[in-house]
Amino acid sequence: MYPKKPAPTQLPILAPIIERWSPLAFSPKKVEQEKIDILFEAARWAPSSFNEQPWRYLYATRDDGDDRIRLESLLVQGNKWAKEAYILMISYTKETFAQNGKENAHALHDLGCATGFIALQLPSLGLIGHQMAGFLRDASNKILGVPVGFIPGSMMAIGYPADLALLPEELLARQNAPRERMPRREFVFRGKWPS
Repeated sequence: MYPKKPAPTQLPILAPIIERWSPLAFSPKKVEQEKIDILFEAARWAPSSFNEQPWRYLYATRDDGDDRIRLESLLVQGNKWAKEAYILMISYTKETFAQNGKENAHALHDLGCATGFIALQLPSLGLIGHQMAGFLRDASNKILGVPVGFIPGSMMAIGYPADLALLPEELLARQNAPRERMPRREFVFRGKWPS
């Protein structure tokens, strides 16, 4: 039942990287609290500038009533499918260093790394995840009561996989589309930027 769609890599890389992808068919099945805790333990061990660990995660399950409704209200129309997932999560990062109050120019980088650790942990727990940029970013702090000084990163749907037959046709086409990435030569430059 677990949806496998391994990355068609050109070189041998770690299995968790090959396995990580963003399915769309989520089951509303309850995710055990132990597994949720493991995901955030994975994030806890991500590297960060000066070990600042600027990331914060706010999540709600399908059992969390109004808290869940608030998270769902942030989804744009094209991501309403994510309501099926048992967990909806939004990531934030602290804009300044705790030690001196200066701007942390690496905060979003560190948040992305921590969220990437969560994504890589998912398959080992039998879970799937899908990160989304499509949410009401500018309204999220107010709706969720997030204090000034924290900026949103992305939303993520997390849960168990569902039967693909439950997906509408347009989502099924996205789910089944081939995985593609630009070639390394387009983003890796040795010595100087190409002219």
